[in-house]
Amino acid sequence: MRFRLIDAKGADLPIERMCALLHVSVGGYYAWRRRGPSQRQRDDMVLLAPIRARFAESNETYGSPRMHVDLCEDGLIVGRHRVARLMRDNALKANQKRRFKKTMDSNHAGPVAANVLDQDFACNEPDRKWGVDISYIWTAEGWLYLAIVLDLFSRRWAVSDRLKKGLALAALHRAIAVRDPAPGLIHHSDRGSQYCSDDYLQLLKARHMIPSMSGKGNCYDCDYVAAA
Repeated sequence: MRFRLIDAKGADLPIERMCALLHVSVGGYYAWRRRGPSQRQRDDMVLLAPIRARFAESNETYGSPRMHVDLCEDGLIVGRHRVARLMRDNALKANQKRRFKKTMDSNHAGPVAANVLDQDFACNEPDRKWGVDISYIWTAEGWLYLAIVLDLFSRRWAVSDRLKKGLALAALHRAIAVRDPAPGLIHHSDRGSQYCSDDYLQLLKARHMIPSMSGKGNCYDCDYVAAA
């Protein structure tokens, strides 16, 4: 380690002075340079190539745990600590910026229901009030889309999905299949275009559910659902 430090800083300070500061001999340093890299160092350099490639492909978002998983999936036999060391020594640090994604598009021409729920979250029997929402979660592979259908009585999570198209409708279909609610259930959501689409509202009508939507600019109802 001391010889590598001297080699890295050789352009900044005299070799003799650095050897004296680190308590090694000048002859030992030059002998180390003549020997060349060890087998382990050569193996590290070979392993560093796919690490750099995957790091670039991930837009510099991969940390050592994810990098280790990817390398093992590709058949490379390498320890987790070794991957972490190589990334640390080569300044390959994951760049995890704070990310934000808009979760509701209320600028649409679809019909908007009144706020029947009116922040009355109390419920004394199952399948009388459902709260629904969509969350967006950033992962190393991109956005993960999570659709929530929550029974306000039982707090049961009915379904989640990764689908980008028809996500809300698919979640509602599955929740109905699991719970089979009786007519008169209050279905509360935000004013997002997913919940105001013709297909979605037709399904609510066919199941005799009562649509309810938060007031414009009022996100507290659906925040309550997501937090629950």
